[in-house]
Amino acid sequence: MNSVNDRSRDIGEFVPAPDDDMLICRCEEITKGEIRRAVHDGMWTMTEIRRYLRTGMGLCQGQTCARLVKGIVAKELGISPAELEPATSRAPMRPTEMRILAKEAQD
Repeated sequence: MNSVNDRSRDIGEFVPAPDDDMLICRCEEITKGEIRRAVHDGMWTMTEIRRYLRTGMGLCQGQTCARLVKGIVAKELGISPAELEPATSRAPMRPTEMRILAKEAQD
């Protein structure tokens, strides 16, 4: 049985595919080839892929690409997408200027 936790197994070398330039994560402009390459570089979980490439960290927070990314990772690993745990979701953060916070404190 293949498992995402069995990192001793060989998934083969990265072989470029004709559709590697297909854009998968539009928010962060990540291609299918970049995702495939990341798997072959040792990023075998959705959280690792997310941290390494920033897939699903754009404005849509993975609403448009998460299933596609999961499918690509699973195919490269030779496992079912159901075996991959989803990446940890977090609320999107944006920097706030201190003057805005100071103004709210005065009101």
